[in-house]
Amino acid sequence: MSDEYAISAEYLHLLSEPAWRALRTPVTEALRGAAGDATLLDVGAGSGLGTEVLAATVSDADVVAVEPSPVLRAVLLSRMTARPDLRQRVTVVADDALGADLPARLGAVLAMNMIGHLDPEGRRTFLRRVADRLVPGAPLVLNLQPPAEPTPIPFSVFAVPVGRYTYEGGGSAEPSGPDTVTWRMRYRVLDADGTVLREDHARHHWHVISAELLLAELADAGLSGEIGSLDVVRAVRRP
Repeated sequence: MSDEYAISAEYLHLLSEPAWRALRTPVTEALRGAAGDATLLDVGAGSGLGTEVLAATVSDADVVAVEPSPVLRAVLLSRMTARPDLRQRVTVVADDALGADLPARLGAVLAMNMIGHLDPEGRRTFLRRVADRLVPGAPLVLNLQPPAEPTPIPFSVFAVPVGRYTYEGGGSAEPSGPDTVTWRMRYRVLDADGTVLREDHARHHWHVISAELLLAELADAGLSGEIGSLDVVRAVRRP
């Protein structure tokens, strides 16, 4: 299994923390109805920032966290095992959204910041797999990420200080197909005086999807979806 995040993974947890501080409330709200008598699933769990939010929704439910990147999975596993309340509950699976052997009954599914990794057919397959296993009232929670169509995104950068160093993450996107963009990422480590100590570059292929198309694909899978704050999407099985 190739690791698309082999370069980005070193920086991803640190640079994702500010976004997850904003996402925690809308994601927690979208996870309402999570069922503790079925397994909770986090797909594309990354370093576990969302896994922690998911596990908190039902304090005694089993959680399966699926992550294909070996580097991100190492961070995920170390963070889950460092918490006694999660060490016995969270199972980390080395696979992806389409290859993972999913539990038969799902009490909630979290799939944040990952839907664009799937091509249209893979996306529809994933939604059907989840819909078939969600117990009544249990939510699928995912999010929309710009762009909604293959248009350029100008370069932007943000930074997080750690010790005497500052870690920068920046990126831009360019159209690379009828429904895809390629993200070009730049990561830097700067000393206190602004000297660039290290610089890494990565590319990510991303399938864009509009809100209208995602809601239509959720409906085709038997799910009723709604879009909330920060483009967090909540979907449940239709009666």
